[in-house]
Amino acid sequence: MKHQKIIFFAFVILFGVILSSQKIQPDITFEVLLDKSGKYVGADYPHDLGFNGNGIKVAVIDTGVDYSHPDLFGFGPSGKVTGGYDFIENDDSPIDTNGHGTEVAGIIAANGSLKGIAPSAKILAYRVSDTGEGVASDLIIKAIRRAVDDGANVINISLGVNRTNERIDEAINYAVKKGIIVVTAAGNSGPDLKTIGSPGKDPNTITVGATYNNITSSLVATLQIDGKRLQVLPMAGIKPTNEPIIDEIVFGKYGRAEDLVGIDAMDKILLVERGSDKKNELVYFSDKEKNAASAGARAIIVYNNEPGIFLGELNHKLTGPDYESTIPTVSMSREDGLFLKNMIQNRTVGTLNTFYHPDFVSFFSSRGPVSPFYIKPNLVAPGVFVNATSINGNYNLTSGTSFAAPHVSGTAAILLQKNPKLTPHEINSIISTTADPISDTYGTPFPLEISGVGRLNVTKAFNANLIIMPYYVIFDLSPHVKTQTAILQLKTINQESPKIKVDFKLSEDAVNFDYFLDSNRLYITSNLVKEIPREYQGMITVDDGMTKYHVPMLVRVPTSSVDAINYNGKLNFRVYSNDTWSYAKISVYNEDSDLISTASITPTKSDPVLIHEIGQYWIEANIKDGNNTINVYNTIFVESSAKGQIDFSAVGIPQRQILIIAGITAIIAAVGIIIKKK
Repeated sequence: MKHQKIIFFAFVILFGVILSSQKIQPDITFEVLLDKSGKYVGADYPHDLGFNGNGIKVAVIDTGVDYSHPDLFGFGPSGKVTGGYDFIENDDSPIDTNGHGTEVAGIIAANGSLKGIAPSAKILAYRVSDTGEGVASDLIIKAIRRAVDDGANVINISLGVNRTNERIDEAINYAVKKGIIVVTAAGNSGPDLKTIGSPGKDPNTITVGATYNNITSSLVATLQIDGKRLQVLPMAGIKPTNEPIIDEIVFGKYGRAEDLVGIDAMDKILLVERGSDKKNELVYFSDKEKNAASAGARAIIVYNNEPGIFLGELNHKLTGPDYESTIPTVSMSREDGLFLKNMIQNRTVGTLNTFYHPDFVSFFSSRGPVSPFYIKPNLVAPGVFVNATSINGNYNLTSGTSFAAPHVSGTAAILLQKNPKLTPHEINSIISTTADPISDTYGTPFPLEISGVGRLNVTKAFNANLIIMPYYVIFDLSPHVKTQTAILQLKTINQESPKIKVDFKLSEDAVNFDYFLDSNRLYITSNLVKEIPREYQGMITVDDGMTKYHVPMLVRVPTSSVDAINYNGKLNFRVYSNDTWSYAKISVYNEDSDLISTASITPTKSDPVLIHEIGQYWIEANIKDGNNTINVYNTIFVESSAKGQIDFSAVGIPQRQILIIAGITAIIAAVGIIIKKK
């Protein structure tokens, strides 16, 4: 039967950028590939032990689910899709007509020709979009609350609004407080930083970016010239090089046959411009590659004819079935291309390499940071060329962070099946700290705002016995505060006392670290040894003898600092800075990233902030120092609150004026009573 055959439609590696990025222009490719991602992240291991998400309900808030698909068959209590709601048609039949939600659901729980990460889990389908684009925030909020009422254990949201939406964040926080794990896609607005919006920016979600996949098409490229690294992207359709190509770079105009007449390209790397200088002339990348190879070049670099980098495709409808590239072909931004064109006027030798790198973070994957107080994304998972179920009984090979997130949702279902009492924050910690740190094309660890802890490892998460909370550490040091201690709460699933070894790695040797374990608390002390204002990133490795857990670490070293002193819930602040500072605005946030209150202080005056609930609070100080504004941060745990007291600063009126107004009001009221009695 037709619906039993697997039909693979592959998208270009960075498909998500088509919709989301102005700087990268991809060309589409089609390729037949096999299912790889589940095996690559280690999902087979728990499956072999009988853990496959049985008894767990995963809510998919998306374009609905095609529950007639043989791998997702059935709607209702006995089907794969046990319930849900269509918020577009306002009925109880959330059937998918787009495909996006069916793809997401299949990665989570398909159980047929294609096996999802948690093939025995059940799906609750909530249709909030018919296109997968332009999703109304109100419908996402309604779906989250409906999923809570319907008894979901995990919520997967692979749709977002790409900006901050407080009401969506409030709905997510409500779900998490009800014990539901919320997994969100980071978004497809990379490679720019600060591109994660709601719901991915919420501190209580598990936010997932996208890596390449365990397939031969997961190629990356590097180009180095005199130690300088230039960004290049391999074009789809090339093969990896057996060894680096080290040759002189020469310019070949637009790479046409006529352009290469009189140019000695033999055993050289050819640099050409994209397109043509003739109106309406099309010079395909495959033509440039063939002409370069015919001229004896060993590789070709095509730089863009407009700002930004692009993703090239060698195969197209006119190349014919017999075309096959023979030399590496890579693309480059116009800015770097013009820089290189100017450089090679003198003899310049470059080193070009293309190689397989499945853990490379895709360029479309949205980046953090989203807050100075926590790290996003949490981790990354395969999101390129991912096999998934599609509508009308078909199968699709698709790309985007939308398809990285369900790998994590399926993992959460497996962990809940094994340990049903784990909380959302504990699941978050396990999945994040057991991820494998990953590196860029030069072997340098990806920044935390790009990859979080690293790439999902289902096997390690399943075997984890140690829960580390929080799953990250941030130190705020300065010349005024040279030491700081962070506390990590440790909990073992087998309830035995933790026995660990701890190792620290920072991007530079600017800070020394020490630690000691007291019962279930790990105390980590940082000591500043180089007073150089900047930000450092690193990783803490906690080894319990069975598993190595990774805790991302951020160390900030500004020129100033802020401190908070709590007295019965009243926070008073002190700024340590140069003698020239004149004013500071203090903002206090809770752990849901909600703004609690603000205060203004000067060297001679300070407004306190009242804290009404015990817990951890984040402090941001914007310090005015001359013509500069310095942003510094701190964290405080408030053990005694000011519950019942009024925070006058929250309404923006100084306390003295409030008391004067209250006094005048009382006098007027008293006079009114006297007059009334006469």
